[in-house]
Parts: sequence; structure tokens; C-alpha cells
Amino acid sequence: MPRTVVLLTVYRPQPELIDLAAHLRSDMPAGTRLVVVDDGNDTTGQKTFTAVRDLGATVLRHPANLGKGAALKTGFAHIRATHPDADVVCADADGQHHTTDIRRVADRIRPGHIVLGVRKLDRMPAASRLGNTVTGALFRAATGYPVDDTQTGLRGFSAGLLDWLCTVPGDGFDYEMNTLLDAASTGRPITTVDIATRYLDGNSASNFSGVTDSMRVYRPLLRYTAASLTGQIRRRRTPTAGPAPH
Repeated sequence: MPRTVVLLTVYRPQPELIDLAAHLRSDMPAGTRLVVVDDGNDTTGQKTFTAVRDLGATVLRHPANLGKGAALKTGFAHIRATHPDADVVCADADGQHHTTDIRRVADRIRPGHIVLGVRKLDRMPAASRLGNTVTGALFRAATGYPVDDTQTGLRGFSAGLLDWLCTVPGDGFDYEMNTLLDAASTGRPITTVDIATRYLDGNSASNFSGVTDSMRVYRPLLRYTAASLTGQIRRRRTPTAGPAPH
């Protein structure tokens, strides 16, 4: 049985996806599996998915674009059914994450833990730095968890969290924020690992659509913050977010 499954969700595939799949095959420990979710791409991207499949990846397909959260849950459900004892590392498919960082996140996973690969704020473009600074401050104020990079796409989850991950609400980019908020409200441990900060071609490959997706991220955070301030949410135990143990 694989110890780790790497999960990539893809909308509008780029050539970097093939390179990442090849590097994961050569750089990750033997037995690591790769699951790719094609989130409703048209026929122009199918050659890329065929190449990734030829490299040993399992490719799942949505007939229409359903959103990142829906694609992640499709991947989690598949992994739960086929590799229920494997930890899962979610990464971006556009080449922003080094395989060395993906492996470091995988190595830090402990039972019941969430591991976030966090980027250096001072190395982000100005707009991204401002957004992450504000979001991180709100998240910490609402939850008590010191997570500086709540928008990171590089996340590790222990095998025992798969059932929970399939129940978190949200089909778009809000799903990732909902995951962190639900983890905070239920006292799930979150640890962090520093990773390289890479923005390729001005982040042109990102599918994050400005104001619309920002509202999807901020809405659950603001709702949670309001509930926390009014005492409707009581954290079950002391927050444990922080650097992962070495």
C-alpha cells in the first residue's frame, strides 16, 4: 500500500503538469501514487492528461467544471476507496510547488494532523502579500491559530482525515478556507512547513478569478469571525498551529 498519494486538481492544464508528474515519479519515495482530477476541461487538454496517465497517474474526470473544492472532494473520495491508509498531499498543478517541498510536507504528516506548506510573505507580489496578510490576521483573530498563508495550495492530510475532508462544505475556493475553519473549530492540529515562494509568469496560470473568488474565501471567514466574537463558536482545545517538529 502507498504511504502517500499526491492529489492534483486541474482546470485548463499547462505543460508544467507533465513535468510535475515526471518529477513526482522520480523524486518521491517508491510507491507514492498520483491522482489527478480533470475538472471539466475541453478536448484541447486531453493530450496533457494522456501524457500524465502514461506516467502512471490515475486521472479522474468531471464532465463539466465544478470548482476546486468539488474536484478535491472527488479526489479524496477516490483515495478513501482505493488507498484508505495513505496520507494525502494536495499541490497546485501549475508547477509552483517543487517536488522537494511536496516531499517535505508529506514527511511532516502525523496522525490526525493537517500540514500547510507556507510561503514567505515578503517574497510575494504586493497584491498577494496584502491579501494574505489581511486574511492571516483575520484567521488568527477568529481562531487563535497563527497561520500566515491560509491560501496555500500545498496541504498535507493524514489518512484518518479522509472521511472528514469529504464532508466539509464548499465546491470552489471557499472549500480550502472552510477546511481550515472547521479544523480550528474542532481542535484539529495544524502545523506549518516553510516552502519556496514561486509565481510563474506573473501567476498567469492561476484560475483564481479576482473579486468573485476572493468573496468566496472571505465570506466563510467573516461569518466565522462574527460567530466567534459573539461566542457562538467555542474552540474545543488549545490551538496547535505552528512550525512542524523536526
